[in-house]
Amino acid sequence: MSRDGGAAASGGALYGLGIFGGIVWFWTQAEGFWEHVGAIFQGIFWTAFMVYEGFRALAG
Repeated sequence: MSRDGGAAASGGALYGLGIFGGIVWFWTQAEGFWEHVGAIFQGIFWTAFMVYEGFRALAG
């Protein structure tokens, strides 16, 4: 039986915290209704973009 499930779960939790932090950051910067709606999308995509750029930098 493999015991690699803990590493995957902790990575997912870390990614989730990044999304939550991104949403909170953009939410506090928003002023109108549509900016708050956009903050949710920015928080999700900003995190994905940062992970992509991090892996790209590591790959060289």
